Amino acid sequence: MRPIRTLLALALLAAASGCASTSPPAARTASDYYGTLEPFAREAVYFVVTDRFVNGDAANDQRGQGTFDIPLAPCNGVAGNIGYLGGDFRGLADNLGYIREMGFTSVWITPVVDNPDEPFTGGTAPTCGGSLADKGKTGYHGYWGVNFHELDEHLPSAGLDFRGLADAVHAKGMKLVLDIVGNHGSPAWGMQRDQPGFGKIYDRDGKLLADHQNLPPQQLDPTRNPLHRFYNNIGPVDGEKYASGNLAQLSDLDERNPAVLDYLAGAYEQWIEQGADAFRIDTIAWMPDAFWQQFTSRIRAKHPGFFMFGEAFDYNAATIARHTLPGHGETSVLDFPMKQAMEEAFGHKQAGFERLAPALHLTGGPYANPYDLATFYDNHDMPRMDASDAGFIDAHNWLFTARGIPVVYYGSEMGFMRGRPEHGGNRNYFGVEGIAAAKASPIRAALARIAKVREASPALQRGLQVNLELQGTRAAFYRVYQHAGSAQIALVLLNKGDAAERFAIDSMLQAGRWTSALDGGVVEIAAGGTLEASVPAHGVQVYLLDAPVTDPVLAAALDAAMAGARLPR
Repeated sequence: MRPIRTLLALALLAAASGCASTSPPAARTASDYYGTLEPFAREAVYFVVTDRFVNGDAANDQRGQGTFDIPLAPCNGVAGNIGYLGGDFRGLADNLGYIREMGFTSVWITPVVDNPDEPFTGGTAPTCGGSLADKGKTGYHGYWGVNFHELDEHLPSAGLDFRGLADAVHAKGMKLVLDIVGNHGSPAWGMQRDQPGFGKIYDRDGKLLADHQNLPPQQLDPTRNPLHRFYNNIGPVDGEKYASGNLAQLSDLDERNPAVLDYLAGAYEQWIEQGADAFRIDTIAWMPDAFWQQFTSRIRAKHPGFFMFGEAFDYNAATIARHTLPGHGETSVLDFPMKQAMEEAFGHKQAGFERLAPALHLTGGPYANPYDLATFYDNHDMPRMDASDAGFIDAHNWLFTARGIPVVYYGSEMGFMRGRPEHGGNRNYFGVEGIAAAKASPIRAALARIAKVREASPALQRGLQVNLELQGTRAAFYRVYQHAGSAQIALVLLNKGDAAERFAIDSMLQAGRWTSALDGGVVEIAAGGTLEASVPAHGVQVYLLDAPVTDPVLAAALDAAMAGARLPR
């Protein structure tokens, strides 16, 4: 057992004692302390590839298309699948209770727009470790849009369209996050023949607006052929400007054409009107920032405060942070730098908690606000995290207590397909069998426990984070939220080691009645006292004090954190 007393705390104590006569305690209690006031930061998000979750209605499988169940050769004993497998709105709606019971308050689904009705005949064949190889694939994932106004026929059932799914989600007290694409449509060239749908875009009435005509981009003639004007005629680009050219054989939408913006914004406004509560923006870095600024401004003009987070697949915080800034889209982003750190800390490498510290960017960082970031450790575009059950439990304990909005990929509540890449099982079918197995998993039990603690705690959702210790197998930090009549201080203790750890916290510890959010135990702390706690192996403890901040050292630390957390506007 050792007391945690940081150099920062000692310095702040000296500063606070030197100005005590000019900073009365009453002024401290009136201070605002928060990481973010973004309403969506209250959420915890469960991400599903809809087709791979649960087949709730076999009548919409469209098996006559020749797109259903196309297995790949096994990769290290596990086969992926590039056909549709039947997951649909009914399967999701019927199992919302399963998701909600874990403490998730939002569901993110893959795109719902109409995709081609055949496997793609161009491109290169998928390999175990490869990506952007689409030969033989179908649009089961939804990212190959053909008509952005129309619902893909594999998803709805009689009496359950997109609005019906949104209503079912909302009836559970949850929000629906819709994945959207702005930079590309379906695969567009290199086909053995000009296949129906591929490389084409239709308007809301089914009229053909654009057609790649199975031509490589360099052969498009937007000046003389109106059907080419939706597309860029730039070929694949390598090096630093990779995002200025085509992504694989996908049709590359022309961001300079106002009609493209009108089409996309109009189509996606339709899905908001039918119940979408937030957007996840796919491949946000592949369109210029000015395009996204126009897009988000147009969406928010009709839907003020609408939350959006983008995918910029880059581990450099400064690179992805630009999307959060005024003039550059003003969206949140998926926190790829934290993903990288979490994989190292909780996967088989077992780096210490200090590996997570540089990715936090709590003060002076490049983001408009680090507390608005969507935090995660894997997804559908990368190998799933390769970790033990204990590693997943440790990851969730961090994910649901540290700053950011937690996102968990379907099946991770039981370590489903852990370590598997896209074509080696990452996106395999989960089904009612997976749900049944997950209900018996210790990973799910621990996840639900900490997720429900976060759901009930404004401090864990939106509070400032002040670190006490991030080292080795131990972590200790405060989360503090004090705003609009709500006041809560959370003390988080994490242990990712194989043996119990004893914590003795006296740094910035405010006197009062602290309650364990996990077991209800109460600890009375006198002024200058110490909170002592044992945290089990791969465990977490969260103590809550529902009171305004009065401790001068904690207040000074929070003032510093408050001043440096958000970039000036």
